[in-house]
Amino acid sequence: MNFGLPDILAAREVVCGLADATPFVPSPYMSAQAGHDFLMKLEICQPIGAFKLRGAMNAVMTLPDGVAGVTCCSTGNHGRGVAYAAARRGIRAVICMSELVPQAKVEGIRALGAEVKIVGRSQDDALAESLRLVETEGLVEISPFDDPKVIAGQGTIGLEMIEARPDLHTVLVPLSGGGLAGGVSVAVKAVNPDIRVIGISMDRGAAMQASIAAGHPVEVEEVPSLADSLGGGIGLQNRLSFPLCREKLDEIVLVTEEEIRDAMQVLFYEDRMVAEGASVVGLAAVLADKVRPEGPVGTIITGRNLDMGQFHRIMSGSDISLGDRILKGRVYDA
Repeated sequence: MNFGLPDILAAREVVCGLADATPFVPSPYMSAQAGHDFLMKLEICQPIGAFKLRGAMNAVMTLPDGVAGVTCCSTGNHGRGVAYAAARRGIRAVICMSELVPQAKVEGIRALGAEVKIVGRSQDDALAESLRLVETEGLVEISPFDDPKVIAGQGTIGLEMIEARPDLHTVLVPLSGGGLAGGVSVAVKAVNPDIRVIGISMDRGAAMQASIAAGHPVEVEEVPSLADSLGGGIGLQNRLSFPLCREKLDEIVLVTEEEIRDAMQVLFYEDRMVAEGASVVGLAAVLADKVRPEGPVGTIITGRNLDMGQFHRIMSGSDISLGDRILKGRVYDA
């Protein structure tokens, strides 16, 4: 595996002015809960509302001239990033998604001019269709996490965090396929090898956590979650993000749907921010006392492309349906 800081520095040149320099701000409420400065990297401020634009932009903008187009599998935000980057490059984009992806995310991608194919009920099904398009139509696949250009683009977030706050003790990274966690880990540890990087995921269907525990990539059952952006497999032939996360992450912490709901309410009512469930897992881990910071801590608020009807129900304390499970409502009380 030949991936490191030079790849991330090169990516920074590509995304400069297009997908960088998002705010890194303190949360007074979360700082009080953590007992140390708690800072949030606001990738919700990206033009597509999610961090995925960095990796997608780096991958698409560095493709050679004359490509037929691009394809990818996505739970939503990566597809939006690829669609946005492809439109800027002036090439075709076909985004493959499973039936579990919220309709709001599907419509958002179509609005950017990309074609959308809905295939099966898992990320692996969507990936199979994306790879078929590579073979039959000559498209270039942009992996959401297992692509060095994508990982390098996501890693620019870590550079910005550690440059803004060199005193960071811990970084809490939402963990799914590992592109974000792998890239951020490489970036911050290149500057400060002693910094702790903790991957945070939901407690049902956490593919990277299950794969690291098994010692190799494994399939997991995908289930509806408030953190739907963290769903999906990591690919059984994973080449980059799995070994990076296995090597670089100091710990993986899992949070429940109730803990994710509570953190979404905290971010909204205390910091006045709208964000996906996947965005708040770092907050959830601290609020649930599953992570106990020993110094300044940073996390990434990864995206805001969620179902606003569901968001309203969460904020009002209504019950939420997650497949065959009912998540009981909770009225927020500061």
